[in-house]
Amino acid sequence: MIVEEFVPKKYLQPVESGSFKWQSPSNIALVKYWGKKKHQIPANPSVSFTLDHCKTLTQLDFQKKKPGSDFDFDIFFEGSKKEDFKPKINTFFKRIERYCPFLKEYSLQIHSENTFPHSSGIASSASGMSALALCLMSIEKKLNPNISAEFFIKKASFLSRLGSGSACRSIEGELVVWGKHQEIKGSSDFFGIPYPNHVHTNFKNYQDTILLVDKGRKEVSSSVGHNLMHGHPFAEARFKQAGRNLADLNSVLAEGNLEEFIKIVENEALSLHSMMMSSMPYFILMKPDTLEIINKIWDFRRQSSLPVCFTLDAGANVHVLYPEKDKYEIFEFIKNELVAYCENGQYICDQVGSGAIQLPMDN
Repeated sequence: MIVEEFVPKKYLQPVESGSFKWQSPSNIALVKYWGKKKHQIPANPSVSFTLDHCKTLTQLDFQKKKPGSDFDFDIFFEGSKKEDFKPKINTFFKRIERYCPFLKEYSLQIHSENTFPHSSGIASSASGMSALALCLMSIEKKLNPNISAEFFIKKASFLSRLGSGSACRSIEGELVVWGKHQEIKGSSDFFGIPYPNHVHTNFKNYQDTILLVDKGRKEVSSSVGHNLMHGHPFAEARFKQAGRNLADLNSVLAEGNLEEFIKIVENEALSLHSMMMSSMPYFILMKPDTLEIINKIWDFRRQSSLPVCFTLDAGANVHVLYPEKDKYEIFEFIKNELVAYCENGQYICDQVGSGAIQLPMDN
């Protein structure tokens, strides 16, 4: 499947070498994407909060070389060369070569680091692939200065999706939709768009405290989990459920209805994990302490009537979501009741952010 608008016609000026640096955030889906078709097309639409503090910083150094038959690159993660990361990046480059034909004309060095634990359910592939895609778009902008800012971001999201589906939701903020939905104008299966409809002030500066229940590598990768939706007995019902939940979220976000927001978000989190537990082979990514935290949150919400809820990505860690206006009382509860269930007492205080930014190069 070739999307012609992203295939460059020609480049206007030669570029011998250079470096670009971008930071891109992770995101946390409210309506979850789980299951995909060919070419990284989502089986259902999704919407996410863009985070602010959980991000990947990536520097891409490039040097002109004689074009060859293979991609020429090295990748360093947090200062160490990572040969085991190269197959995923090589697959990404193969997918995007038609859209970035300059790739084999340069030797590339990728230097990347996270502000959060890698591969622990905080969507490191989303922030990492989006940061790399933005660096590649900076090269393209150098080769073709006529690229508009709007096209730059749109194509960066498109490229990100071909590296990691949810990465296309990390380019912009604060709420981003990915996947075609009849009630979301401009939505697309090919890239993410900022949520275009009205959002009540209740959801501005929403807080996300991420409880690191298990910082280790996931036992089952998200890619494997997505593929297990093929032939899953409940797949079609799940895809329809996600579409309905996104439609319902439209009015919830507009009206500021926190009670209904909580119902949808927690339903989505549990539905995601129910798909994992009922696939073949089946698997469980939650840990006992994940369930302890969920029950503590439910008890506290009943007793306090404060609008705190949880969501989960494909891992054991718990994202505790709550409005800014209630953050002091809810954070006291988190510190006093929930941090004890975190690995080494570790957690991350985050909130909704505005998306990726380009960083100045170090002198």
